[in-house]
Amino acid sequence: MNEKEHQRTFVIKPIPTSGVTPVIVFINPKSGGNQGVKLLQKFQWLLNPRQVFDLNFGGPNLGLELYRKVPNLRILACGGDGTVGWILSVLDKIEFTPMPPIGVLPLGTGNDLARALGWGGGYTDEPISKILSNIADSKITKLDRWELKVEKNTESLASEDGKDNLPLNVVNNYFSFGVDAHIALEFHEAREANPQKFNSRLKNKMFYGQMGGKDLLKRKWKNLAEMVTLECDGKDLTPKLKEHKVHAVVFLNIPSYGGGTHPWNRAFSEQSTEDSLIEVVGLTTYQLPLLQAGGHGTCLCQCKTARIVTNKTIPMQVDGEACKLNPSIISLSFLNQAQMLTKCKGRKVNIEQIPEQLNIPVYRISMADYEQYHYDKNRLRETATHLSNIRASAAADLEQVRQMVNKIQEEKNADLESNTKLSPDWCFVDSCTAERFFRIDRAQEHLHYLTDIAHEALYVLNTIVQTPDEESPYPSLGQSPELSPSDETSKDSSLDNSMHQEHVCTEKIDQGVDISIAAMNTFRTGSAENLLHSDTDEKIAEKIIQAAKMGDLKTIKELHNEYSLEGTDETGQTALHYAAALGHFDMVKFILGVTPVSLLNKKDIRKQTALHKAAAVGDRKICCMLVAAGASLKSPDTDGYTPKMLASKFRDVDLAAYFESQEQLLIITKDTETNV
Repeated sequence: MNEKEHQRTFVIKPIPTSGVTPVIVFINPKSGGNQGVKLLQKFQWLLNPRQVFDLNFGGPNLGLELYRKVPNLRILACGGDGTVGWILSVLDKIEFTPMPPIGVLPLGTGNDLARALGWGGGYTDEPISKILSNIADSKITKLDRWELKVEKNTESLASEDGKDNLPLNVVNNYFSFGVDAHIALEFHEAREANPQKFNSRLKNKMFYGQMGGKDLLKRKWKNLAEMVTLECDGKDLTPKLKEHKVHAVVFLNIPSYGGGTHPWNRAFSEQSTEDSLIEVVGLTTYQLPLLQAGGHGTCLCQCKTARIVTNKTIPMQVDGEACKLNPSIISLSFLNQAQMLTKCKGRKVNIEQIPEQLNIPVYRISMADYEQYHYDKNRLRETATHLSNIRASAAADLEQVRQMVNKIQEEKNADLESNTKLSPDWCFVDSCTAERFFRIDRAQEHLHYLTDIAHEALYVLNTIVQTPDEESPYPSLGQSPELSPSDETSKDSSLDNSMHQEHVCTEKIDQGVDISIAAMNTFRTGSAENLLHSDTDEKIAEKIIQAAKMGDLKTIKELHNEYSLEGTDETGQTALHYAAALGHFDMVKFILGVTPVSLLNKKDIRKQTALHKAAAVGDRKICCMLVAAGASLKSPDTDGYTPKMLASKFRDVDLAAYFESQEQLLIITKDTETNV
């Protein structure tokens, strides 16, 4: 066997099955910071690893060749618009027929093609299972593609820094020349020189805004119409360019441009991605910033062919790739149509396609048990109380399941014992994703399927505080007990009792990692009367921290008007520590907005910050918010644990990977903040 035969790969040839849509995933790890790397791991875990391809290793060729015989194939491109263009160009090159439709998981900066197809402007941690379902159920639409041919204009002199060819010769999104291409080129050159200064979408947009402002003042391209002649479908539009004094001309193939703006005015005519027409728009430096506010450019025409003749070296861009092009004669003509996947809005699941109905038991976990055993799955399962069984589709999301559970509560309310009733704001618990149980945020329920969080049983967390009837070695600190509004005496008595409780319990996980539920009651609180009327700093600090434990945001807001939220208890913990440990997202958000940045990294007696607390209980949403606010990622506690090490300790792979990506980002950006 010769070397060429030895290197030949195999081809997948499955048995065709109606209704089955196999998918292959191409991921560009360079897109979207570290998102690409994390997604690569998630897709390889959920799918067969042979369906997932890292574009850093040989590009899309291998995967496309491997699956070219597979019927009904669909492609998911995880990256920016450039990643999609790359895959389309390879499909052209290898003459893949029939061309498989492509869906987009947007990880780039602009993501205009993804926006136009309904996939959004950026990936926001939507569960992978739902993304794959959207790919299977999406609608196939066609995308016009256009070819650019460039010839030298020998009648004009070339510039030393100009090029003789465009960076791309196929247009999927847009082609333009003038001031917008000039800004794109300066951005590209600045990023190449200092990549560390362009590590976020916000900074990139700030750069565009600054450069747009400079061009508005310099008006360098005010005479663009004197440098070019433009013909569309044989008609000379140069007089129109001069009439409107345009500083840029854009050929739009899709509605979205420049990160989500819409230069084409639909009042002029409708725009389509599959009508074999391309829209031509003129822009001035005054119109460019107005696009961000919903403005439009000057609609010149819709055409099938175009011819541009330049007599100067002019900046041009094709799908965001920019260069300075020497005097040239450029011809634009229709090339072909690609098949793309458009995300269906308000998708309704066809029950015939998903016949499986799950009969799944629902178990209730008390807040006290969750606080004590949240790291021990088996123990929590043993302490859980069976509520009932529900019958739900495998495609049901948690919003639908919530309605089913609430209906059971209403129907059996009279029969349920007090210790099995659910509080109005109960939450779902993920029992199968990680080594520990995790609460699901109410606002994220529409993103999760029932099968994402439950395997043999569904667990829900009762957030109501422990009642005296329930025996537990630990008093719950979730919320106030449910009391009759008319029974004021009972209410005062309950508040007084909860504030007089003194319970010293140091809960440690493994090698003494403090979860902060541990020391919840390590300080002696005063009576309700004293807390309500005492003006001493110590009593006010106690009241603030007690409110943080109870999730009482209203009291926190009221006290903030007159007092500082930076007070600590005997363990050195602040209200932010407790809010982070107990998952009070709105309270954490409020405290961060009204307190000095220094509170973020304030340490308790175990040298743990609020980020340590959130990491120890696996609250990813609060961790992300604290990191975004500037919380220290490298600060060790008394046991030497950083937040990332705590996440790793409890085997929360995703959270540990998130901290790792943020640490890498911190290294890159250190001392190199952009000036814009």
